[in-house]
Amino acid sequence: MSHIYAVVLTYNRKDLLKRCLEAVSTQTRPCDGIIVIDNASSDGSEQMVLDLALPHLELYVLSQNVGASGGFNAGFRIAYQRGADFIWMMDDDVIPSPDALQRLVEADELLAARDIKRSFLLSGAYTQDGLVNNSPALDQRRNRIDYECWPATVELGVMPVSRATFVSILVPRVTLTEHGVPISSMFIWGEDTEFTLRVTRDAPGYLVGASKVLHLRQEGGGAINIRTEKSPARIRYHRHFVRNELFITRRYASRRRLLKILAYRLWGIGKLLFAGEFYKARVILAGLLEALAFAPRVEPADAPLETLRVQVRQAVQPGFELTAPAPAEDLQPVSSLLQPEMMVRSI
Repeated sequence: MSHIYAVVLTYNRKDLLKRCLEAVSTQTRPCDGIIVIDNASSDGSEQMVLDLALPHLELYVLSQNVGASGGFNAGFRIAYQRGADFIWMMDDDVIPSPDALQRLVEADELLAARDIKRSFLLSGAYTQDGLVNNSPALDQRRNRIDYECWPATVELGVMPVSRATFVSILVPRVTLTEHGVPISSMFIWGEDTEFTLRVTRDAPGYLVGASKVLHLRQEGGGAINIRTEKSPARIRYHRHFVRNELFITRRYASRRRLLKILAYRLWGIGKLLFAGEFYKARVILAGLLEALAFAPRVEPADAPLETLRVQVRQAVQPGFELTAPAPAEDLQPVSSLLQPEMMVRSI
């Protein structure tokens, strides 16, 4: 049977994290391991996780916030290097239905039985009011008689997709072996888009209709828009958003599309200046200028964690120790990949 590791990325949302972990740990298809990546939280998340004392759970605390991109990068690598056959990735605001993982696994088995190659399996994300969010992009590649292929798997309850997010995504080991992990230097907003576009160039991912999750904190959030943004911290993040948007478009879309986005961003700067929003205009301009030289390298899944340039500490509850599943014989144990001065034990 395949070994599946769930990986949950968290930052200063311990109440949401607790709900997420309780849902992940009670799946009808149990996870073989649960890994929490704490992006340097300061709200007591570490102690809360330790107090839960869930079986087969490992907590890794980063010494500083490396953004969603760095956190997802670390999570994929740790699970991969622990020997996972599949990695079930999500943020801390995702609450899976009890059978969410089981339905993903069943869909993978159905596709495998038909010899249909897939890059990942994806759950449907809904708000508490039942509204769809984080919708993926339908894969529109064509067959040899020039018709779109997506209806071919509808009877299986799955749809081929390309661009997607990390809201309950099940990624096979082979995908990470062939295509690497998310780009850590993107920091926030776009790392999931880039990763899924990259891995689906060879084969699509599949949205699984029967696998559902609640995605909290989405109601009323809407699309990312600096003109309506009020949070100073999030306003600063728009530099990354603009830079990443241009980088992704340059790599995966047409030149015409790139020019349209560039023109839209310049027009946006003009509107902000006219409205007296000078700081916001500077943030967008900074992102545009940074995009000119932004060409990050994709890291392989077996790269040592030291390349993140951040200390990674595995936290344990005093006096509480369980033996985690051993990594495959041909893989380097995670303990040898962490900072040498850190004591590493398994929760």
